[in-house]
Formats: sequence, structure tokens, C-alpha cells
Amino acid sequence: MSDESKISQRLRTTDEKGKRIYVYPSAVRGFYKKIRTKVHIALILFFLLLPWIHWNGQQLLFLNISKSEFHFFGLFLRAHDAPLIIFLLLGFLFTIAFITSLWGRIWCGWACPQTVFTEAVFRSIERWIEGGPRESKELDNSPMTFRKFRLRFLKWGMYSLLSLIITHSFLAYFVGSKELLQIVTSPPTENWTSFIVILFTTGIVLFDFGWFREQFCIIACPYGRFQSVILDSNSTVVGYDYLRGEPRNAKLKSDESSGDCIDCNRCVYVCPTGIDIRQGLQMECITCTACIDACDEVMTKIKKPTGLIRYTTQNELAKVSRKNFRVRPAIYAILIALFFLGLIYTLQNKSYLDITILRVKGAPYEIIRTNEIVTIVNHFRLDISNQTNSPQKITFSLSNQDEIQFIMPMNPATLNEGEIKKLDFFVRSPQKVLTDGRKALTLTITYGDTTNQREIILVGPNL
Repeated sequence: MSDESKISQRLRTTDEKGKRIYVYPSAVRGFYKKIRTKVHIALILFFLLLPWIHWNGQQLLFLNISKSEFHFFGLFLRAHDAPLIIFLLLGFLFTIAFITSLWGRIWCGWACPQTVFTEAVFRSIERWIEGGPRESKELDNSPMTFRKFRLRFLKWGMYSLLSLIITHSFLAYFVGSKELLQIVTSPPTENWTSFIVILFTTGIVLFDFGWFREQFCIIACPYGRFQSVILDSNSTVVGYDYLRGEPRNAKLKSDESSGDCIDCNRCVYVCPTGIDIRQGLQMECITCTACIDACDEVMTKIKKPTGLIRYTTQNELAKVSRKNFRVRPAIYAILIALFFLGLIYTLQNKSYLDITILRVKGAPYEIIRTNEIVTIVNHFRLDISNQTNSPQKITFSLSNQDEIQFIMPMNPATLNEGEIKKLDFFVRSPQKVLTDGRKALTLTITYGDTTNQREIILVGPNL
């Protein structure tokens, strides 16, 4: 078996013994690099600043796991809002599947936090301090000197500072930005648990972005393995035009039998996962387009048409016509639409006050006799949960006849955010209004601009 065949059967970032081969990708310039840099800057700012933005006194995105509360761009959810949470999660998952079926792993190369922070931030700092890939590799293989210690100390010091910033913004999504500021400005002795969590999370971020890097995409992330199920021959991927490029012409001699690829390996040198795109579609490819820009730069220099490596489809590379309509993306689009409609329907029918009316335990009613007048008293209990994100003033009224009395000690009642209260009320009615021993009434519950009506049944002795 040839050496090339052996390499193709294992990960490009491991040797024949399974030991990691550290990747030193070269910097690249070009059309896609410029766009990707702008996208990465926007995403980094979005990630770091979003948890610190408040609207109407509430954090825009806040996943309060301890209280099972979720603030999602003005949408307030609690743990019991399971349908809403399921619609959001499944809608997101099928949106990723839909995007992947059309454009491959574009999420990985353009928007995944792993790629964004590793390539746009940590890798840039490494190049700024140590130099290009050759200098970094030589520094890694050299013995410890004062210069190496100084460069490593500076690099990992900046890595640690950035990891702290990322960690604090990340935790602000889960503990709240105001609570996080209070924790950070207090002595560690007052918040040992939070302090340890911050240190532990910072260590994970530092390890991942500073050292583990592409190994997360290749080994830990399952998305690369899922793509083989989601992609088909008409999905857009980064591909090498084999028919145009082969056989490779390393000596730059022009003849009819040679292809346009000059075997410069520039596409391999710039790849952050260390693969050779010329070997076809691979699980490790994150569609970052670095190889496209690198190849286009070389093609321009040797005065050949660009696009030897480009966004394309497997059918296009094989000279097979591309289908305009595909069943799989259509199914994903339909599912996304269904989840979106389900979310809208659930939101429209969502009750922000959870109200339960129960008859108290014991006798179903009480009879009071005064001067030969028989009065029936029904005793009820209200269990009310305020599921809004602000205090609510709630008023209760009963649609009744003049002879019926509605007695409630606490009316109106005020419930704080997330508060649950049990409120008792009584209904006094003459026995004569209870036809066949029962009568239906409507209890009206008003809070803000919302009115909720519930039916209650009065019971008494049958005349």
C-alpha cells in the first residue's frame, strides 16, 4: 500500500501511531477571507455584547437554569412552557439541517463559535506574536530559551485574558449580567462556588481555543458525521475540480495532457484541519473557503482561470446536471414552517397567568339560616401563578345577580414576578337561586389589558 493510501485512511492530523500532528495553517488573503473576517467580527461582537443588552429592564437573552426561566428577545418562558421550548429547539435543529442540505457545513466555517474564536482571534494572536507557520513550528521544536519563554508567556497570557472575557460573557447568558457583575466585584470568599465555576470554565475555553482547536471539530463535534446523512450530490460544498486539475502539472509545462493544478499544496498549507481538498469531500472539511482563496491566488499568478477549487456540487464536478427541486430540503423547509406556525399558535394561546379554581376540602357548601332566610355559602380557592416577567395587579369580579354576594379578602391582589399565591373567596347566595341545587357563574379575572374568564358552579341542597 502506498504512503498516500495509508494517509488517506487515517485522520490528517494523526501519524501512523495515532499521535497528533499539530496543524500550522498559513494565513490567506482573498475574496472569501475579506467577507469571512467581517462576518466573524460581527458575530464576536454579537456574542460578547448581547448578554449585557437590556430591554424594558430585562436581559434580551437570559437562560436562567436555576429558576427555569428563559428570556428570548422579549419572549418570556418558564420550564412548563415545554411546547414553546420544543418548537424553538426543533425549529433551530431543522434550520441547521436545511442549511446543511443546501450549502453543506457553511455553519462550521462561517458561524460556529469554535471556528470564529479559534481562527479570527486566537490564531491571529499566535501569528502576531510568533510569526508564520514555519516560525511557530520551529519555536515548538526548539529547546526552552529566554526568547521562547517570553513569547510563550505573552501568548498564553493574552489567551488567558481573552478566555476570561469569553467566559464572563458566556456565563452572563446563564446567571444574568447584573448578577455576574455583583459576583465579579465581590471578594472570592463571598462567592466560592461562582469563583470556582468561572475558573473552571475559563480553563476549558483556554484549553479548547488555545490548544485543542481543530481536534474538537474532528473528534468531539458530531456535526461532521451527521452531514453525510444530510448532504446529497446536489448540496453546495467546497470542491476540487478533478477533471480540470488532473493530472497535476508541477513543472508548469503546457501540454494537452496536463491539468491546471501545479501541485503547490497551497490549499493544504492553509487548511485549519490539515486536509487535502483534492482527495474529495471529507468529514474534516469545515467549508471555511481558505483553500478557495489560496488556489485562486495561485491561479491568478500563473495566469489560469480561477475556480479550480470553488463552491460547487458533486454532480457539477461530475458534469451531471443539477436538480432545481430536491425532496430533502423541501421536507426540512416544510418542517420548519410547521414548527414556526406551531410556535405562533402556542404564543397566541399562551396564558400568562396560570389559574386553577378548586373547591376547598370538606363540606361542599354551608347553610346559614337568619330570620327564616336560608343562605348557601360556597367556599373556593384560587391557585394563581404569575408567569410574566413583571409584578401584576389582579382584580376579581363575579357576574351575578344582586342577591348573590362575592366575598374575597384580597381583591385586588398583587403577584410579583414568578410568584404563586393561594387566594380564598366565598359566594353567598339565597337558596332559591340554586335551581336543582346548582348554578353556573362566571368569574372574571383582569390584569393589565387582559381579561380571563372562568366558570364556577355553586352547589346547595336540591329544592
